[in-house]
Amino acid sequence: MALSASAFANNEAMDLDALLKTLESGQAAQTQQNKQREAEFRSREDQQVKMLNALVSERNNQLNRSEQMETQFEENEIKLGNLSDTLSKRMGSLKELFGVLQQASGDASSKFRTSVVSAEIQNRTELMDDMAKKMGSTSKLASIEDIEKVWFELQREMTEQGKVTRYSTDVIVAGGEKVNKEVMRVGAFNLIADGKYLTFNPETNTISELTRQPVSRFQQSAADLQGASAGNVDFALDPTGGSILGLLVQAPNRKEQVEQGGVVGYVILAVGALALLIALERFVSLMLIGAKIKRQLKSDVARDDNPLGRVMKVKEQYPDVAYDTLELKLSEAILREMPKITRNLTLIKIISVVAPLLGLLGTVTGMINTFQAITLFGTGDPKLMAGGISTALVTTVLGLVVAIPTVFLYTVLNTRSRNLLLILQEQSAGIIAERSEKGA
Repeated sequence: MALSASAFANNEAMDLDALLKTLESGQAAQTQQNKQREAEFRSREDQQVKMLNALVSERNNQLNRSEQMETQFEENEIKLGNLSDTLSKRMGSLKELFGVLQQASGDASSKFRTSVVSAEIQNRTELMDDMAKKMGSTSKLASIEDIEKVWFELQREMTEQGKVTRYSTDVIVAGGEKVNKEVMRVGAFNLIADGKYLTFNPETNTISELTRQPVSRFQQSAADLQGASAGNVDFALDPTGGSILGLLVQAPNRKEQVEQGGVVGYVILAVGALALLIALERFVSLMLIGAKIKRQLKSDVARDDNPLGRVMKVKEQYPDVAYDTLELKLSEAILREMPKITRNLTLIKIISVVAPLLGLLGTVTGMINTFQAITLFGTGDPKLMAGGISTALVTTVLGLVVAIPTVFLYTVLNTRSRNLLLILQEQSAGIIAERSEKGA
């Protein structure tokens, strides 16, 4: 046991010595590494000092250059001002000319942008815009060629206003499809193709058919013009370049006006159609009855196919009665014939009275709706009031359209039926007079 403890103590002493030697060698290595780092830092410090000195020198040079440039800028400003004054003095009245040229170019650009001539002749507005910008600059002067270009474009616009030309281009038809068509340009006013009016969109530089065309007589004039090869042709020209045409296509047609009348309007039209059918039936019936009565007047033999023949047969049925009794029998026969002759005439008369009353009813109803809309939305929009009043008055127009011819038809038919009844009464009076003479 004593030998083992001694050995352990010797091993521990040996380990401590090795540790000290390790520490000593590590400190020496660390010292050598630190010295190397210090040397590198000092060498870099010298480089940084050199770089700093170079940057300071560059800064000083730039400051000096900046001062020189500021001085030069001030001198140039003075020279520029003097040269501008000299230029203004030398330009004199030319400056006013260039101002007028600038204004003319700007006005021409606005005119060309919306003109239908630009649909055929392209890139005119760019030229006028460039000229206006050039004339607005004090450092650029217009040449004779520039002035001649402006004059040429203005003259060409005036010349094209008096021409009717044809050319092929893409046209946007209904549905959005592009179709190549022959387009006719009427001056600077209208574009037409296939008998339809076209519109030019300057924003997209496209030509398209009007979604809603004007009435047929205007379309017919367009078709006549496009189909003509020579001579004079009547054409509905829009001198405003599309404003009047736009208002025309917005105006409602007959069908739309009738639809504005609503339910009351349709009722009025239905009643009017009924009156027309009844009047047609009565006119044919009375014409046939009148023809039969005329044939009966020329014959002494009474027939059953006409009212006069049936009245005349009363005399044969009562050959021996007194004339006063015969008078009553004849009156009875005429009364039996009267409903057949005057049938449905009262209904026509009622319709002629009811139709304007229905129109008045629709007008009052429409005015009530208009005033309700004014109560909700105010009177700020005149179109709202005008549209409501127009819709309300449509029923009045429909009522009068039905009532006026219905009154005329009733008067004609009533007169014809009365004439037929007068013939029956006249012949009846003759029969009574004849019987009275025999009795005497």
